[in-house]
Amino acid sequence: MAVGFTLVIVDRPKETPPRPDVSAVAALDEPTRRRLYDHVVRRTSPVSRDEAAEALGLARKTAAFHLDRLAEEELLDVVYERRSGRTGPGAGRPAKLYRRSAREVAVSLPERHYELAGRLLAQALEESEATGEPVRTVLHRKAHELGTQIAGADRTDLFTVLDEHGFEPRPEDDAIVLGNCPFHALARSHTETVCGMNLHLLTGVLEGLDEGTLQARLAPSPGRCCVRLEPAA
Repeated sequence: MAVGFTLVIVDRPKETPPRPDVSAVAALDEPTRRRLYDHVVRRTSPVSRDEAAEALGLARKTAAFHLDRLAEEELLDVVYERRSGRTGPGAGRPAKLYRRSAREVAVSLPERHYELAGRLLAQALEESEATGEPVRTVLHRKAHELGTQIAGADRTDLFTVLDEHGFEPRPEDDAIVLGNCPFHALARSHTETVCGMNLHLLTGVLEGLDEGTLQARLAPSPGRCCVRLEPAA
């Protein structure tokens, strides 16, 4: 078992790539790009390169470069429309336009996933009211189901799945400790509820990845997640 963990550590890259949300926020750190983004999102209709360049006093080429970079980061959506209103032959090529993306970007360091916890709690409450089943029982089942879905979608090694979801895993002897709790503030206020949810979520992850050699166990410790992954009995 310890050998398996050693192989995982060796195979993991020394530097993980930037998370998409972090990359998107970093793209807005450039002043001209931020001005263009603010201009586009304040408009009620899509904006062309020429319109953006004129509004901000930029060269068209400069505006086009930064608008396309924002589109690459999925901060803006690209649409094509004929502004002339004409159709058919001779109507000209559709203009490339930009509008606010439907994507929501949020960055927190350390990484937190309060939206995920809120969604699970809301689902548990609604199902409990509809069926009469205890809320906590439903919450644990929903968390377990989500864990298996996460594992099934990623289909990669355990360390990568845990890292990508903010748990900051690291080996400790033949176990895995989780250096970060994605639900930290909630866990401090509602420890039993949130830690129980987290335990079933990670149990689902292990099941989804067929990690039969490990089990999730509650093991609260200062500065760590309340759950620890230990060798299965």
